[in-house]
Amino acid sequence: MSQRLVVVSNRVTVPRAGEPQAGGLAVALRGALETYGGLWFGWNGRVGERTGPPEKTEHAGVTYATVPLTRQEHDDYYLGYANEVLWPLCHFMLSAMDYRRSYRDCYWAVNAAFAEHLLPMIGGDDILWIHDYHLIPLADTLRRSGVDRPMGFFLHIPFPSYSLLRALPDHRQILKDLCQYDLLGFQTHDDLRAFRTAVVETMAARILDDDIIEVQGHRLRASVFPVGIEVDELSDLAARSRYSRRVERLLRSLQDRDLVIGVDRLDYSKGLPKRFQSFERFLEQQRNRHGRLVYMQIANPSRSEIPEYQELRRQLEEMAGHINGRFSDFDWMPLRYLHKSFARASLLGFYRNARAALITPLRDGMNLVAKEYVAAQDPDDPGVPVLSELAGAARELEAALLVNPFDIDATAEALERALSMPAEQRRERYHAMIEVLRRNDLTRWREEFLHQLRQGCEAG
Repeated sequence: MSQRLVVVSNRVTVPRAGEPQAGGLAVALRGALETYGGLWFGWNGRVGERTGPPEKTEHAGVTYATVPLTRQEHDDYYLGYANEVLWPLCHFMLSAMDYRRSYRDCYWAVNAAFAEHLLPMIGGDDILWIHDYHLIPLADTLRRSGVDRPMGFFLHIPFPSYSLLRALPDHRQILKDLCQYDLLGFQTHDDLRAFRTAVVETMAARILDDDIIEVQGHRLRASVFPVGIEVDELSDLAARSRYSRRVERLLRSLQDRDLVIGVDRLDYSKGLPKRFQSFERFLEQQRNRHGRLVYMQIANPSRSEIPEYQELRRQLEEMAGHINGRFSDFDWMPLRYLHKSFARASLLGFYRNARAALITPLRDGMNLVAKEYVAAQDPDDPGVPVLSELAGAARELEAALLVNPFDIDATAEALERALSMPAEQRRERYHAMIEVLRRNDLTRWREEFLHQLRQGCEAG
């Protein structure tokens, strides 16, 4: 346990005194770093020239080392290769993929620059944990610079099937880079199987026992580590937030109507147009629900510089206007579409008061909104999640109402089933889901990954 942990991620938010603590993964990673002592390195969110070494900040025993991206790097590495090539590929959206060699070259160049900045900060006993699709080549770059320390990589988004992966001109290099790690973590068994198939087909890899893969003389471990949430903390915060000023304003505005909620980043992978179509079908079929419920969809702004996201926002605003124009009455508007962000505490209060949640991505690595919605519920009177079977969370939340998000009729029917479900059945489903969430919480995700990474180090 004396080994220092080095975490590398594309984006690093340095804690500031007086600012609210970030939630989710940031809490888990900071907890690990504070426990073992460590360094967190990555982009600081600023765009500008790099004129010196990384900017360092100490907080709670953790060193945060950050660098800016140049304008070209932001456009070609971050917006370009990461989010207009890898993101749509991994979410099965090839029509949104915009591959350019300039993007590719900048992606590998930024990873090389990150490695150059990180190299002087790596000690002889460190272990490295690299996160997500932005930084796939980092291990290979560090290895070629002489770093032989244990390196783990966790992919937070889906891994594409081999037939899809082949659409990427650089897929062989991506696979070679992934195989430079000692431990690869995936969200689901589907992702793991897809990776195994790809390396067998492309690199003649051998699949050995206990998740071990042998590739060109190098052995690595590839396993499944579903990301969890801080269940009890979120449940307590949701209970306290129920009476916050913002939540009380929402409840007054509902006028005793049922609340259906959706919360997503504004992203084409979330399936919001299909979800709006499903809600329109629901309103067509369930006339008795008119005036008795409100569907509130929060779409957090995201990647607004990318044309596909601009078009998605325009489309959703047009669809929301169409639905409200078709079904609203003088004292009731069925759909509230909000293109803005809310604090985590407010969202948890909203969740707790929602009779149902529509969580219907077309593809998702995990989808923590589904888990947070369940954790936020009142155990005596819980709501029901309508969850896409194409989200990683569906593998754990089998007691949710699972739907295919491309089937708008099935989604509309599931929403009616959620709203009409008897309290006893809602409680049974809630307890089944919350038990799974507690068993696979965020701390377990972190500790199991680090345990396997350290175990591999000791075995080596």
